[in-house]
Amino acid sequence: MKPVLILQHIRHDGPAYLARWLAERGLAFDLRDASSGASFPADMSAHGALAVLGGAMSANDPLPFLRDAERLILQSMRAGIPVIGHCLGGQLMARALGARVQVSPAPEIGWQPLQVLDDPVAVQWFGPPGQHHVMHWHYESFDLPPGARWLATSSACPHQAFAIGPHLGMQFHIEIDEAKLRRWLDDGDPAWAQALTLHASSVQDKATILAQAKQRLQTHQRLADRLYGRWISEAALVSAS
Repeated sequence: MKPVLILQHIRHDGPAYLARWLAERGLAFDLRDASSGASFPADMSAHGALAVLGGAMSANDPLPFLRDAERLILQSMRAGIPVIGHCLGGQLMARALGARVQVSPAPEIGWQPLQVLDDPVAVQWFGPPGQHHVMHWHYESFDLPPGARWLATSSACPHQAFAIGPHLGMQFHIEIDEAKLRRWLDDGDPAWAQALTLHASSVQDKATILAQAKQRLQTHQRLADRLYGRWISEAALVSAS
């Protein structure tokens, strides 16, 4: 299949486990990092799938590369090229499709639970209904876009994931690995301390995040295997047609 296009928005938010997952399967990818001055492609003609990463900015910020990402999301979805969005990437998917992105009911930072809904499409993506702990770092969240299937929820943020056909938008960071997590923790998010004070039930401190990473990261990456596997299988079907 054609290379996967990965859109990166800030320096410390690279593809991490996603890059490893693709490389282990011999799948080529084209990483475009807006923070380094790289331009996003004009169209998707050279690519077989699209992955949109996260970022510290709001999806609503008037940044040209965010609008370029939305353009490529819509172009991909219209062409049946599978799209997967991580946190800001999921918000950009929702926004491009006409849904609101706004301040989340509560921020989520660290290893927070989500509940997979009892829905056949949710089961196709996530497996049986139930709880997973996933890595979050967000202050805003998306409404469900028109035609989306609601897949997962949490008490802090109702809309955790949606699907539209072969496309998946997520409010969490399934691409996280240990190196990326440590960079985030060392980077010093200025809003983190205040969020921890005001929302202790959905925001963790550094020590808790690192301690839980030891017990949760491997399971988290097995969930990533499942989500990425379904997304790429859809891309392979498009390439073969």
